[in-house]
Amino acid sequence: MDDSKKKILVVEDEKSISDIIKFNLEKEGFMVYTSYDGEDALVKQVSHDPDLILLDVMLPKLDGFTVCKKVREKSNVPIIMLTAKEEEVDKVLGLELGADDYMTKPFGMRELLARIKANIRRASLTLGPDIDQAQSNIRDFGNLTIDLNRYEIRKNGEILELTLREFELLRYLAEHENKVFSREQLLEEVWGYEYYGDIRTVDVTVRRLREKLEDDSSNPRYIMTKRGIGYYFRRP
Repeated sequence: MDDSKKKILVVEDEKSISDIIKFNLEKEGFMVYTSYDGEDALVKQVSHDPDLILLDVMLPKLDGFTVCKKVREKSNVPIIMLTAKEEEVDKVLGLELGADDYMTKPFGMRELLARIKANIRRASLTLGPDIDQAQSNIRDFGNLTIDLNRYEIRKNGEILELTLREFELLRYLAEHENKVFSREQLLEEVWGYEYYGDIRTVDVTVRRLREKLEDDSSNPRYIMTKRGIGYYFRRP
């Protein structure tokens, strides 16, 4: 990954924190843009087309949740939400709105850099394979089709609206049909980092995916739970 060409939008209303993040990211070779309120963040997201957004929850004009929701209506850019309080509701709501990850302040710069690089690396994999490989990159599971070229999931011919992270999780599980993965393994393989993440991130993403994928999310047919271990994909 060539980080020197990667652009990051830092949305943080506390200038001292924003300056520290900007300094450290630029030292790593990233191009950094800053924004101090939600409305300006939406403008800069369009004008600068960043490769990743660091998004604080508490912002003037528009809060981070609203910004995340509006960005997700038009873009799958990786979003890492920053929250100042260790509250489950903030983390879950951010993930429900389509954030890829979250971090609680105060956080270490080393961990932040690891999260940023992992999320950018994962997003870069969306560059599809050559057209000659199109047919070999379509996976059929009865009424469910996974198109690796177009990053599309179709159920009964209808396209499901998934975030990048939801797509990656489903693809990974489906490519290892019937194999059970722990939450820690999924964090490492799908999110791209080891031990930094909160396993609840996996649970929330599975729940969101089931709500979109299953006829009855409380009685899933595709993404199954192995009690006490983790999750696996089963062909109905």
